[in-house]
Amino acid sequence: MQLAKQISLEIPTSRLKDAPVYLEEPSGGFPGGSSEISKSTFNENHLGLREVLLQERISCLVGLQTKSTFYKVEGGIMNLLRRCLHLENRKCRSVISGYIDHYQSVESEDYGWGCGWRNIQMLGSHLLMQRKEARDVLFGGSEFVPDIPSLQRWLEIAWERGFDVPGSNSFNKEVYGSKKWIGTTECAALFRSFGLRARVVDFDSLPSSSPSTSYTSWKHGKHSNPGYFRCKMIEKQVYGPMDKFLQRYQSEKHSSVQDHDSSYKGENISGDQVLMEWIWNYFTHEAGCRLDDLQDVFISQKTPLYFQHDGHSRTVVGIQMQKSVKGPEERYSLLILDPGQRTRDLEKTLRDNNGWQKLIKRGIHTLKKPQYQLCYVDPGVSYKEEWEDLKTIHSEYIRF
Repeated sequence: MQLAKQISLEIPTSRLKDAPVYLEEPSGGFPGGSSEISKSTFNENHLGLREVLLQERISCLVGLQTKSTFYKVEGGIMNLLRRCLHLENRKCRSVISGYIDHYQSVESEDYGWGCGWRNIQMLGSHLLMQRKEARDVLFGGSEFVPDIPSLQRWLEIAWERGFDVPGSNSFNKEVYGSKKWIGTTECAALFRSFGLRARVVDFDSLPSSSPSTSYTSWKHGKHSNPGYFRCKMIEKQVYGPMDKFLQRYQSEKHSSVQDHDSSYKGENISGDQVLMEWIWNYFTHEAGCRLDDLQDVFISQKTPLYFQHDGHSRTVVGIQMQKSVKGPEERYSLLILDPGQRTRDLEKTLRDNNGWQKLIKRGIHTLKKPQYQLCYVDPGVSYKEEWEDLKTIHSEYIRF
């Protein structure tokens, strides 16, 4: 963390004359020779100066941010995983994301608190490699994944620009140089600040309870079937993403369940199966979700999933389905890259095709938590009105 102290984004007043201006010049201005300034004119000039300072901070960060170091797997870790999935002697269908780098937590730097940042780095590595429109805007067009201190600065800038105001207030608008846990909504706010369409999905099985120190606002979704979106509104200061889970309450019971295309019929599906089928449908969306139409290993165009639960977060890079021998129900296994795993261990087991399943596969029996939260990034870049709308984070709510 010593490197973090070297980044200073304080802007000398002498540099303001050279700072780029990205807003239109305010109409009116300071009347010559008059000490009386209208409130509207003052606010316009104040906002203009604030934007100048913010753009200067961004320019400094683009130049000062540091590329994150990581162990790079020769040939790519996803190519190794794809080969192992091909070699499995089972009647399975697997769907995986394209390119991604594995970022592991380092004991001397972020072990025990940095998993959220490492998952952002993994998702960022995918976006930079797979999507040109994302590469042009992410991290100031640097075309590399920054280290954690630089990402902390980018998140603070996102908050200053008005993204996820309730979340920024829960951190007192400061995260740089700290060991505070971050979660799915912080991931979404960071990517949204670059214009990327990051989405959040909540899976919740907790029964309704009385209001706590936080409160939740439900809005009716714009889907063909009923759905609800959650607007995160937190009054009490929280110290990590799981506090947000534990403080949340449900305002009403919602027994119907929807998937990515609002087509679930939850009464016949177990809770954990709902989560698995949503992830399967997410990754296979462009293939029509038909098992018979897929190759044994299919490369999805979807981004990996930031996968949050109580106590930890990981990155879902794919999912495997196997038809049940005893009935029509499918058996699913998530394919996960865990920041807590050593990249060299992952590489060795994949190259040897020996033991990698224990490190990467997670069956439905491992889903013991009552709540999960996912983040993914839809294609394209938003501008103007849509960019403003992205500042408020609504999540798709799925009861299971």
